[in-house]
Amino acid sequence: MSESKASHPADSPAAKETPPAAAADQAAASAPTTFKDETARVEPGAAPAAATEPPPVTPPDTREIEAWNDQVRRRMRQKTRRSFIGFGAAALAGFGTFEWIMSRREIDNVPWPIRKTLEVNEQLARDYFSTGRTAPKPSDTRLENRINGDLGLASDFDPLKWQLQVAGLSAQDEPLTLSLDAIKRLPRVEMTTEFKCIEGWSIIVQWAGTRFTDFMQAYPPKTQSGDDFSLDDPQDLPSYVSMATPDEGYYVGLEMESMLHPQTLLCYEQNHQPLTLDHGAPLRLVIPVKYGVKNIKRIGTIRYSNVRPPDYWAEQGYDWYIGL
Repeated sequence: MSESKASHPADSPAAKETPPAAAADQAAASAPTTFKDETARVEPGAAPAAATEPPPVTPPDTREIEAWNDQVRRRMRQKTRRSFIGFGAAALAGFGTFEWIMSRREIDNVPWPIRKTLEVNEQLARDYFSTGRTAPKPSDTRLENRINGDLGLASDFDPLKWQLQVAGLSAQDEPLTLSLDAIKRLPRVEMTTEFKCIEGWSIIVQWAGTRFTDFMQAYPPKTQSGDDFSLDDPQDLPSYVSMATPDEGYYVGLEMESMLHPQTLLCYEQNHQPLTLDHGAPLRLVIPVKYGVKNIKRIGTIRYSNVRPPDYWAEQGYDWYIGL
């Protein structure tokens, strides 16, 4: 006789099947969470949650604000007074210093503190100077023509009667007289440089003439030792060169090391044309290591000397050296 087993609901296949709603909940629980919904879930029929009240705003204390503003204003007034007093003291000190400087004894028509400052600047520039340091050729090739300065350029000048006087030569005690043709027979040199004026402007100019060193070799000056002239012994050459216009209305003084610079020319052409009267025809000095005031126009006299010569603008209070 076979024994029959009682059936239990939990063991039946229908009991083991998961209801669809429960399966959906399990799938949702096992799925990766991509975001979190912070919104509270409201069950149907439930009362909505009460709205959160914002925190109360405490109005600022106007007494504290006014006290702070008063403190800031006091500090500003203190700083303003100090600044005004400091500025006034500095102005008085500057004015007093200026008055003291301008009341000192003069050297070459300039108060000695200013003259001594200029001399210190000159010594520094001369120590820095080198004949191997040349003015660079401008990258801009556009030549310019500007007329500036007419000191010593008398309107009644006749260029056909012009002659150059050279003093301090080794061959003779009396000045030597040269014509423009004598200058043009010397080796010709062309160069393009930037002409710089002490007023602050500059132009690009093409020059043609003869190097001053070639001029000295053709007409050598007296040496300090009395030995033969040689460019290989610059210490034995005269210390200075002075130049003046034919009417001596304008004159410059130059130290010998600048005259030995390879770009220092006795120039008779400008921008591929003969010099015009306004630019110093028939002969002028071109010295790119100096500002334009040293580039004297219409040279009438060249003189070698061991004594520092006068200079027109130095006598007006400018630097004697005026180097770049």
